[in-house]
Formats: sequence, C-alpha cells, structure tokens
Amino acid sequence: MNKVESINWKTFKDTLLQHPDLDLQFQYAEGKLVDAAYHITEIKQAPITSVDCGGVMNAWTEIIVQLWVPENAEQQERSMKVGKALSIVDVVEKMLPLNPNGTVKIEFGNSEFDTRQMFPNEMIVDGNALTVDLRPDAVQCKAIGRGGSCGTDDKGEECCTPAVAEKPKVQLVNLAAPAEACCTPGGGCC
Repeated sequence: MNKVESINWKTFKDTLLQHPDLDLQFQYAEGKLVDAAYHITEIKQAPITSVDCGGVMNAWTEIIVQLWVPENAEQQERSMKVGKALSIVDVVEKMLPLNPNGTVKIEFGNSEFDTRQMFPNEMIVDGNALTVDLRPDAVQCKAIGRGGSCGTDDKGEECCTPAVAEKPKVQLVNLAAPAEACCTPGGGCC
C-alpha cells in the first residue's frame, strides 16, 4: 500500500476558507460518500510522542475531525456547507488553538464501514461541492524511513535496535613513568 502524503491543518483550513459556499462532502471509499446528514461531532488535537523500534523518539500532532451520521437521520439532498464547518472550527479554535502544522485525519465509520481515521488524499471542487477524498494510512517502520531496515537480519538478530557506536580503541600511555622504563614488545623486560 502506498503512503498517502498528509495534509497539515493550515492547508486543510485554507482550502475550506477558499470555498465557503460549497457543500462539504467526504468520500470514504471509492464511490461512497458519507451520508449528507453527517455532523462534525468534535475536533481533537492529539500530541503524539513515541519511541520507535530503533530507539528513536518521535513527536508530532494530529488534528482529528470526527464525523457522525445519526441512525435515524432524515434524508438530505446535500451535505453541510463549508461555511457551516468553518463556524464549528471557529468555536473549537476559540477554546483550543489548533497546531497549523498538525497532520489532519478524518474519523468516520458507519454500519457498513468500521470506524477509522483516514487522511484527506485530495480536496476536489466539482460543481457545487468540495469533496474530501479520504484514504487510509499504512503502518510503517520509522527505522526504514531513516534508511535502516526492520525485522531480523540473516543471523536472526534484531535490526531495529538502537545502533551502538563502536568505541574507538585508545592506547593508554603512562605519563608518570620515564620513557626509558617502558617495556616494548620484544625488548626483553618481561
């Protein structure tokens, strides 16, 4: 599976700001749109701190927009306007300043689609709609992303463990002893 390039919050919001009068749709699978009766139930900011299998600490922020469709929703012809979504964003940002560099994820699920967090792959303007095309992320090994490998090597040893730098060999010299008192290999003093 190919990794989807993530969109940061600033880019996502700037795109919304350019199209306030369009209907905001989310495509969660090929040809499948989130029901037009959806609500944006919350916007979460999740600071993530992790240590990967190579012993490297990583940190990033995710901005998660959660969508919910009520079970007994009345049939609607069109989704909410982008402007309505922006008014929800404004309420959130008055209480919780969102990191402009945070990675955007959209959280959605219904009775036919397990709840998951997906990346906005593209934001497509088509007629009266701004459609956010969603794609799943793939699990990855950060050690590989840094040019390493993941798993075990041909000897069965773990290769993701932190690299231990080989200590340089240092020749010790006794500075307190006179030079002529030093033994040398083959010098016969031992």
